[in-house]
Amino acid sequence: MTGERRSLRDALLDAASELLVQRGYRGVRMQDVAASVGVSRQTVYNEFGDKWGLAQAIVMRDNELYLDDIDRILSEHADLYSAVAEAVRYTLETSQDDPIKKVVLTGAGGDELLPLLTTQAEPLMFTARTRIIEHALAQWPELDRTELAEIAEVALRLTISNMILPGDPPERVAALIARMVVRYLGTPVPEGDRADA
Repeated sequence: MTGERRSLRDALLDAASELLVQRGYRGVRMQDVAASVGVSRQTVYNEFGDKWGLAQAIVMRDNELYLDDIDRILSEHADLYSAVAEAVRYTLETSQDDPIKKVVLTGAGGDELLPLLTTQAEPLMFTARTRIIEHALAQWPELDRTELAEIAEVALRLTISNMILPGDPPERVAALIARMVVRYLGTPVPEGDRADA
């Protein structure tokens, strides 16, 4: 993708994200996105196909930015347990306040977007799983790729489930998922961690 096309795409996604947060999914019109950037409505259709494609692109870009933060968080921790716990806690806490995730999770302006995190979440899951696995293997090369892929899938699904239907406080969920990951991979659980924390 050329720099000019990427710039146009980003401008369209910025405008669409702002409209999505303000109006909800039902209130976003392709014409309004186009007008915000000063292009034709056909340009928006050419770039994203349809309104659903635009919504998917918004969520995927939001996910990429989130994964940049997860890369940073994982890099800040020497041990796997602390890295996983902090990444899960961060995910759960920021999803409560992130304007895009809030629209998707709460169905503000219509609940049409929830499938992007549930029944149609595979593109999002694939991207997240791939990036997390690659980062973890670079940071902890002793881990087994197959086992890591298996437990990353489960940990991601548990985290998304807790985003959609919050239960225990984020710290407790984060500790639970981190214990599950390290036990599955056979790496140590810190001495200070308690199963009932």
